[in-house]
Amino acid sequence: MRTAAGLAADYTAALLGVDRARISAMEFGQRTITPERLRTLACNCEVADEAYVDALVEMAKPAGRQWWDRYRGHLPPGLLDIAELEAHARRMRTAFSMHMPGLLQTSDHSLAVFRMVIPALPSHEIALRLAHRAERQQILDGDDAPEYTALVHEAALRMKFGGRTVARQQLGYLLAQSERENVHLRVLTFEAGAFPGAGQNVFYAEGPVPQLDTVQLDSAHGPDFLHADTQLSKYRAHLDLMEELALSREDSRDFIRNVLSEL
Repeated sequence: MRTAAGLAADYTAALLGVDRARISAMEFGQRTITPERLRTLACNCEVADEAYVDALVEMAKPAGRQWWDRYRGHLPPGLLDIAELEAHARRMRTAFSMHMPGLLQTSDHSLAVFRMVIPALPSHEIALRLAHRAERQQILDGDDAPEYTALVHEAALRMKFGGRTVARQQLGYLLAQSERENVHLRVLTFEAGAFPGAGQNVFYAEGPVPQLDTVQLDSAHGPDFLHADTQLSKYRAHLDLMEELALSREDSRDFIRNVLSEL
């Protein structure tokens, strides 16, 4: 809001009654901003979108300690950010070309994935990551669970992380989870041909307003988070086209059953 309005950091600091360093810390998410100061900033930036301002104010309210805070100092901050992002998402869409979605993985499949991390993780950190992932998966439970669309490529279905037995259990679990009303599992087959993107895992989390949507990409150095309007628009288009290319929910289940029968 500040940069769009052309306000200097020094001017904004004086406006809010804080020092300039705190403005930078607020904008980088290192310091909190009170709802009152946020509304003052929005007013002086001439932001007329009340729904956007209200959503920002809601984010600024103290949330208290959350379950992922138990892992703070023990797991990389990016993993905690993913859990927090999922907790606040109104709707989630993902695309996976070589791996299973984290929210739909069995513990044995996750264990096989974590054992391939370079450099190798010590056993106690693997145990922490498994526990953290299991708690993340609870976001799909309950009456208020968000809608979750998972686009999974055939290549990911045929990967045998942990061996044949683990792969069979994973596909069976995937089928069971796909029966949930809020889980929309769609398969992109080899026959579908080309699909958009670079083949990386994509997680698109929808916020209370479109301006607060976030894209998270997996990388070897950890998760990357994107929020610029052009980036959001690009990945929305990617996921829209992949959904057009994917099998229906029912056909996807049949396809997974066929892959399972071949193991």
